[in-house]
Amino acid sequence: MPLDDVAQRVTLALQAARSGSSDFDLNPEFAPPPTRKLRPAAVLVPLIEGPNGVEVILTKRSSRLKHHPGQIAFPGGKVDAGDPSPASAALREAWEEIGLPADAVRLVGELPPHETVTGYQIQPFVGIVKDPFETVPELGEVAEVFRVPYTHVTDPARFSVQDRIWQGKSRRFYTVPYGPYYIWGATARILRGFADALQ
Repeated sequence: MPLDDVAQRVTLALQAARSGSSDFDLNPEFAPPPTRKLRPAAVLVPLIEGPNGVEVILTKRSSRLKHHPGQIAFPGGKVDAGDPSPASAALREAWEEIGLPADAVRLVGELPPHETVTGYQIQPFVGIVKDPFETVPELGEVAEVFRVPYTHVTDPARFSVQDRIWQGKSRRFYTVPYGPYYIWGATARILRGFADALQ
């Protein structure tokens, strides 16, 4: 499916109101009190035309990072006080992390917010990369920038639920592996929400 057709489909799909997601969806027994304060964050779900169709750009975090080392993530991060909006924060972080200029992206919608077990509320924005750009991974934070087929991560059948021990307790999470990349946790949960919205 051409990128323009995908953009139109995504725009229409994301206009419908949906409830947010969280790392506790599969682990309600560990849910924190609803009064806890969450720190705002924003990520970009970048869609780009590839040699074999539309692809999603993802990053592999550096193994030297203190938080979530080596994990697969979207470009994005904390919303800073100087950011005019969460969307601006997502675009700023995409520029800083992978060298994607803000003016090369056309935002086509946003997914419901996702709450993480680490206390962030992430607002995901879906954007079409309309201009070619040179990928420049941020030294010290991004180990690799790669792409996965849009059709892979928007197919609910590609997802599975697994579990692992975290802080001494078994917790469940979504996964959507692709080749050597083990996509799991918040990234996989957001992608699963994206896949569900498109059905």
